[in-house]
Amino acid sequence: QVHVVESGGGLVQAGGSLRLACAASGRTFSILNMGWFRQTPGKEREFVASISWSGSVTDYADSVKGRFTISRENAKNTVYLQMNSLKPEDTAVYYCNAGGEYNRRVYVPTPASWGQGTQVTVSS
Repeated sequence: QVHVVESGGGLVQAGGSLRLACAASGRTFSILNMGWFRQTPGKEREFVASISWSGSVTDYADSVKGRFTISRENAKNTVYLQMNSLKPEDTAVYYCNAGGEYNRRVYVPTPASWGQGTQVTVSS
């Protein structure tokens, strides 16, 4: 089982930027696909971005394409989510997931590898 810890959330004005980080431990990070999801109260958790174990494949939700960038630094067992041009509708708790699989290029999260999440609040 992989243990993940998210960080980097906070309060930012619309148009601003934040960089989230997810530190993973418990398995060899360099062979893990990684994903970011977000959730607001009363709604299901939704996919935001994913990156393959090699870093060669990335995928984004349409709502964040062109604004968010996912990357990984295997030497630090960490995946990042750079969020630019933030909008109030990006407000959510952001979760990291480790070790999911790709099914027809869609990242399927591992149920047992969620972190506690980090709150992102974008004010208008």
